[in-house]
Amino acid sequence: MRIGIPTETKTLEGRVALVPAACADLTRHGYQVFMQAEAGVKSGFSNQAYTRVGVEIVADAAALYEQGELIVKVKEPIAGDLALLKKHHLLFCYLHLAAEPELTRHLLKIGLTGVAFESVEESNGDLPLLVPMSIIAGKIATQIGTHLLHQPAGGKGKLLGGLPSTERGKVVVLGAGAAGGNAAALAAAGGANVIVFDKRPDRLAQMMAIGSNVTGLYPYEEYVAREVRDADLVIGAVLVHSAKAPHVVSKAMLGDMEPGSVMVDISIDQGGCFETSRPTTYANPTYNVDGVIHFAVTNMPGAVPQTSTQAISAAILPFVQRLASDSAWRDFEPLRCGINVEQGAIVHPALQGLV
Repeated sequence: MRIGIPTETKTLEGRVALVPAACADLTRHGYQVFMQAEAGVKSGFSNQAYTRVGVEIVADAAALYEQGELIVKVKEPIAGDLALLKKHHLLFCYLHLAAEPELTRHLLKIGLTGVAFESVEESNGDLPLLVPMSIIAGKIATQIGTHLLHQPAGGKGKLLGGLPSTERGKVVVLGAGAAGGNAAALAAAGGANVIVFDKRPDRLAQMMAIGSNVTGLYPYEEYVAREVRDADLVIGAVLVHSAKAPHVVSKAMLGDMEPGSVMVDISIDQGGCFETSRPTTYANPTYNVDGVIHFAVTNMPGAVPQTSTQAISAAILPFVQRLASDSAWRDFEPLRCGINVEQGAIVHPALQGLV
């Protein structure tokens, strides 16, 4: 099966699916790998870095999709990609279809097979292809939230860690998985008082173990409302496997927050866990609701493509090898779990009834 790696087309998206070293492993085992010209440049990899390991560079997206059978990319296809995808393609990328009924309809009409990174699931419930980007998104959420609290960025002008003679900032994190856990850890390391909500006692124990400035709580609605009320930064990191995220913070809760507070919704890829969330891009990343700054960029890890590309490439390579080499890949349980659409039908149970 010929492997095609296109240039990402989402706004200010700098990642590429596979690094040259990963492509070298593929070509060494006899796979044909095609890459769209300049696809790796924003991640720090030149065309020459790929051609040196046997990758064939093609001039544009049309040529790439013509050559490739297994299309390996990072983010979900948008208008330009959709015009080039065909029924025979096997698409392997983040899809996040629960929040994208229109994209789902397009893929169903094309009739291709779409395997979503975020749906590939191990027997223990782990999501190996979601975790690396979740870790990065969690760290970015705290970094961006810290910056947005600065007065020149429109925030209330508060230093999260404080210092002697001043109060510490307060960060509320919804969800203690890979994204939320890393957001909380970075906020705590910076000296903030951190409240983390999660339903799993083991995760709450992990959060409490970070330090004495971290408190873990069960997400009763009353408790969430109470803690959000005086939070400086709220980070949403709620995940329901492959399904739309629930709204944990209502619009009514914003009414009690101090103007210039910040909300960062990592869950926006799956629809967002704040009632007031709507997707944004890095070109125009924030908006204001009732005096509260919202950041809801749908490709947060794309801001650090050199790091993100290395992480995602290492995670997906074994699965790319299996998809490209074995027509019986559907017998491999993690990949079978990852099938979202196939032959014009929705396959994943979490997406049934979406369109």
